Formats: sequence, structure tokens, C-alpha cells
Amino acid sequence: MSDRTIARILKVNHAGEFGAIRIYRAQLWYAQKTTSDLVPFLLETLSHEMVHCQRFLDAMPSRDARPCNAMPLWGIGGSILGLATSLMGRNAVMVCTEAVEETVHRHLDEQMHYLTGRDEALREMVAEIQVEEVQHLRFAQSQVRPSPLNGALKALICVSTEVVIWLSTQGAVTRMVRGIRSGGN
Repeated sequence: MSDRTIARILKVNHAGEFGAIRIYRAQLWYAQKTTSDLVPFLLETLSHEMVHCQRFLDAMPSRDARPCNAMPLWGIGGSILGLATSLMGRNAVMVCTEAVEETVHRHLDEQMHYLTGRDEALREMVAEIQVEEVQHLRFAQSQVRPSPLNGALKALICVSTEVVIWLSTQGAVTRMVRGIRSGGN
């Protein structure tokens, strides 16, 4: 199979999971010292992201895909985002989770639409992963407390996530989304 859009989907998803692992590791490191009630959620979420990352990596060879060249960008960015939101407190951690997971959810919906009829095994895998991502999103949404900073922080994280996706694929994500929306390769 040599569908470039499918290869891009795997590349972006693998890199995103790699970044999410770094976010949750940084948040977990700090939460163990300050907000121990978040530790169970962060541990569970981290374990999900690690499995997701490996599943996308394992799916790459048979689809002529390879990991993103900008993995250090995802790792450093994720660690900084995780630590920064941890330092801002429990609410910022939940806003971060909400923002990242909403962005991921939108991308996964588009991907599943594209994969239908093209790569059912990958579509099913994305659907399974999306179930856990939605659980992370719903939990975060239920925990966010009103704050005048929520909107700005969430917007900044969403935009930053989209920018890092675009940069890491050297703009290929734009072509990928166009391919998904048009039904082409």
C-alpha cells in the first residue's frame, strides 16, 4: 500500500502521541509533588498514550510510513507544555488536556472518514484509540473550573498544537487534510 495520505496520518498520529507522552510525564512529575489527586488520571492517561504511540509505530512499515523527523520538537514542546501547565496549577493541567484532546479528536474524525473503505484495519485502530482520547477529554472537561484565563490558555494550546503538527510535517498536514477532505491521495 503506498497511499501518501495514510502514511501522513500515521506520521502525525505517532508524533502527536510522542508529544502527549511528554506532556503527561512532565505533569505527572510535578503532580506527585503538588496535586496528588491528579496522579491516578495522569498515570492512566500516560499509559494509554504510550500504547497508542506504539500502535501507530507498529502500523507504519506495512504502509510505507516512517516516524516524523521532528520528534525532538514534539518531545521538547510536550515537556515544556506539561511542565508549564503544571506550574500554573491543577486547572491549567485540565485545560491543557481539554485543548490537546479536542484538537486530536477533530483530526481523528477527519482521518476515520478518509480511511473508510481505504484501510479498514487502520480506521478501526484509530476508532479504538479515539475512545480513550474522548475519555481523557470528558474527564478534563468535567474538572475544569471557571477562570478568566481558561479561554486564552486553551486557544494558545490549540494553536500551538496545530502549528507543531504543521511544522513537523513541513506543511504536509495541509496536504493531508486536503486529501482527507477531497477523498484523494
